[in-house]
Amino acid sequence: MFGKQLLRSGTSVAANYRSACRAKSKADFVSKVGTAIEEADETIYWLEMISAVGLVPQKKLAKLTQEANELVAILTASSKTVQRAIRAAKNG
Repeated sequence: MFGKQLLRSGTSVAANYRSACRAKSKADFVSKVGTAIEEADETIYWLEMISAVGLVPQKKLAKLTQEANELVAILTASSKTVQRAIRAAKNG
């Protein structure tokens, strides 16, 4: 069960980011990248659950968890940059 959920959320990050890269507008990009952020965060959750129930030691998941957290940070920064551009365009 945990493995399937992890696979779904993990692969969904890439699919949603790909969709965001083909967004029709900046607002569409922000929305789609937001979904990618949610999926990356869900991936972190499943990694934590896999460790918590003892399926895989945290030490073995540390690198994956770190990378997932880095993806959340990168995608969040990208979203904020585009949101600032949207606000700037509205203000002048």
